[in-house]
Amino acid sequence: MLSSDLDNAMPIRDFFESGTFATGLDTYAQTHGVDRRAVASYWSLYYFSALSIPYIVARRADLALPIAVDDMTIALADDGLPRAFGLPRTGDWCEDDTPLELVRPLVSAHLGEVVAHLKRFGGMAPKLGWNNAAVYIDYAINATEPVSRAASPATGEAGGDAQRAPDEWTARALFEEKTFADGSPNPFHGSLRHELAEGQVQCRRKVCCLRYLLPGIPSCGELCALPDQRKH
Repeated sequence: MLSSDLDNAMPIRDFFESGTFATGLDTYAQTHGVDRRAVASYWSLYYFSALSIPYIVARRADLALPIAVDDMTIALADDGLPRAFGLPRTGDWCEDDTPLELVRPLVSAHLGEVVAHLKRFGGMAPKLGWNNAAVYIDYAINATEPVSRAASPATGEAGGDAQRAPDEWTARALFEEKTFADGSPNPFHGSLRHELAEGQVQCRRKVCCLRYLLPGIPSCGELCALPDQRKH
């Protein structure tokens, strides 16, 4: 939303640096008797999904949203999880790009600083923060990739929507390349992988999000980095 239309919001930098974020983590962790890092990680899943999915969708539609931390506000739901982000304007036209270059502004203008705040105030290792963000970026890039229509072998005419091959992975380069085009490090390198399990290609995290430490929170299933948590 535009910041002017977002009620009960505050600048993102103030949210982290004023102690609001740290106090919320402390309250939840103490009330439920759980690991503070797991609380921070779970909170970040909502943050990264609400931030990165709309950003990627907009970029796929040739619109670059203003994503810098100092330009944005955040509003929380009653349970303390991120509810919405506020933007100073609607965005600017841009050209579609490769997954690597599409994500680079998000990394440099926003995610790098937020991952640092999660470590400072939530005790989260940066590799966990980047892995949490990677899941939603991967989803958004793959979900917005156009799928060509299959040609009928008999007629050569377009048929129904083609199913992607099991090993096709639109966002693959984002997790296999070590650097961006400008030479800066790619923090998503190695954070997700595809592997064959029981005859199916499964996407797997490198680092567990720790949600199994929180009571009542289900496992992320086959995506989990820990084999013994995938069926919970």
